[in-house]
Amino acid sequence: TNSLGEANMKFALDLYQQLRKSEDNVFYSPVSVMTALAMLRLGAKGNTAQEIEKVLQVNEATKKTTEKGTACQDEKSENFHHHFQKIMTQLNKSTDAYDLKIANHIYGANTFQFFQEYLEDIKKFYLANAESLDFVNAAEESRKKINSWVESQTNGKIKDLFGSGTLKSNTVLVLVNAVYFKGQWNHKFYEKRTKEGKFCLNQNTSKSVQMMQQRNYFNFALLEDVQAKVLEIPYKGKELSMFVLLPNEVDGLKELEDKLTADKLTEWTSPQNMHMMEVYLSLPRFKVEEKYDLEDVLEHMGIKDAFSSGKADFSGMSESLDLVVSKALHKSFVEVTEEGTEASASTGVEISLTSSPISEDFACDHPFLFFIKESKTNSILFFGRVSSP
Repeated sequence: TNSLGEANMKFALDLYQQLRKSEDNVFYSPVSVMTALAMLRLGAKGNTAQEIEKVLQVNEATKKTTEKGTACQDEKSENFHHHFQKIMTQLNKSTDAYDLKIANHIYGANTFQFFQEYLEDIKKFYLANAESLDFVNAAEESRKKINSWVESQTNGKIKDLFGSGTLKSNTVLVLVNAVYFKGQWNHKFYEKRTKEGKFCLNQNTSKSVQMMQQRNYFNFALLEDVQAKVLEIPYKGKELSMFVLLPNEVDGLKELEDKLTADKLTEWTSPQNMHMMEVYLSLPRFKVEEKYDLEDVLEHMGIKDAFSSGKADFSGMSESLDLVVSKALHKSFVEVTEEGTEASASTGVEISLTSSPISEDFACDHPFLFFIKESKTNSILFFGRVSSP
């Protein structure tokens, strides 16, 4: 699964380069979006399938694990989905330290037949169920049904994934993926030490925030080449950690983002480059909720045919030739407090018929990046930017 970790890191950053264009906070789940696309890939053929694989970067990763030259297309794609199956199994668990839930579901129009094999594979690899809905006569009712499923899977954090009127009578396929995470810090912040502090939005403007504080031993590294530093804040159980990338200067984030690559990020946060030291950490309490329409983003990244009528080939799902993805939504939520983190994200893809020193000061009082990573699979579950907590 390490090769999939590599693909996940690349995909996470490709996606970030698209989403960072706004000035705002950014928050999304690379694992969630990858899973929704992989479920799509399972039913795609031809160029549609190739485009999805290319953007997911997984064919590169899984090629390394199959004998060169012997792997035929089917074997390769089988391998691809096995990788996801491993990740789903590893990630989907609740311990006394954290709750992590990745849930997948497919809704098809009741006018239309899925291949039995597709239904079985979706269940096998993605632990997903398929269900028929009456989009033609009851689009609104179907929308409410899907939304309430997502809400129940994310402990009520993600409501209204599909807004009113987004599902039409020509919708035939909606892929929905939700991820929910709630973790407790390995070392909690004491609430009585949280006090009002300043967060500089840029050189001229600041806002008042609740700044949590603690002095403790953390994994830390100075990143000379990008004038920044990185800190690992582990969750209880130490299988998951939040990494914070903090520029030295108030307005240093853009330079850091420009130089950000998957290889660099892997190198900066690798155990051999980080070392334990006493750190005085100040981290604002923050809550970020974002919703993205991924259609444009994915097209920019190279998934074009899936969205284009007449070119989309989903003949692995059904005999219907007019299947096309008409909606790809991703909504995510994170809350960081003294106790820990609560985060969830949901992706819906809809297809419709068309016609140093002793102690280091680590003060997150200006814009920074953060991501939550699972160590066994090396997967980035969530990635974000806090421009304004």
